[in-house]
Amino acid sequence: MSEDASNDKQPGLTRRQALGAGVIAASSVAVAGAVTQGGLRDAAAPERAGAAAGRMPVVFVPHGGGPWPFVDLGMGDRAELDDLAAYLRSVRSLPKTPPRALLVVSAHWEERVPTVMTSPNPPLLYDYYGFPPESYHLTWPAPGEPRLAVRVRELLHAAGFETGVDAERGFDHGTFVPLKLTYPEADVPTLQLSLLDSLDPAEHLALGRALAPLRDEGVLIIGSGMTFHNLRAFGAPGREISQAFDGWLTQSTVQEPAERNRRLVDWARAPRARAAHPREEHLLPLMVVAGAAGEDRGTVAWNGTFMGLRLSAFQFG
Repeated sequence: MSEDASNDKQPGLTRRQALGAGVIAASSVAVAGAVTQGGLRDAAAPERAGAAAGRMPVVFVPHGGGPWPFVDLGMGDRAELDDLAAYLRSVRSLPKTPPRALLVVSAHWEERVPTVMTSPNPPLLYDYYGFPPESYHLTWPAPGEPRLAVRVRELLHAAGFETGVDAERGFDHGTFVPLKLTYPEADVPTLQLSLLDSLDPAEHLALGRALAPLRDEGVLIIGSGMTFHNLRAFGAPGREISQAFDGWLTQSTVQEPAERNRRLVDWARAPRARAAHPREEHLLPLMVVAGAAGEDRGTVAWNGTFMGLRLSAFQFG
């Protein structure tokens, strides 16, 4: 994304500074109009009596490695794998009412601008390699949600973002692997939204803020990543690293929202941060979720290990 000040909401601020200050995010509060098809409410829905009672939570989940729950990969302790799988199955019970759609931000899709999948029947994208043949025959035929894609773009445009569409892309393993556990019937319309290839945490917090109205429109927002992602340090070499960074992250995510977001923007200064995330794409879905959380405090929804590495899941609302 350009940092040309001519595109900012306030003179004298670069786009990145504006995002970090919440300038662009504030504009999303006044979004007008909505998609009238498919049951999506208009942007005034949060102001209606009782809207908050049906507000969806937002969650950040670790999606593990490759097709791990469904194919015997010959690695990892069975008890810890079962524990993570049980948590992912439990995510279905978090909303007070069943969601009308899922919006998933996966670590495995980056674009120059936020981009949405628009296929009504997305295929699966087997974006992993070196696994047994059955890994490439998994199914999860959830329908897409093109009308929600329109609404997402509307909210993002109102918040100052350019957007894009992709009519061909399928669900990557950051989406279909965990959600095959959470929604095995694949009966909830699902839309995937890309990360930004800027990898800027403030931009991703602002992205989440812009999407917050969807929580009152029956949409469950899910960030799918990992709180540790250093492929060269998987297993024993990463244990101490994952414990140090996860300790900081769990402490930071439960802070009051302003402090939480400040820490997340400055995540690279955390203990063992760059050892845990040489590249931050697996952490950024948490930034989107934290932005969409608004004033909701975070809780640690799950804390366990995967191949001996300390991982966490977070819930807001």
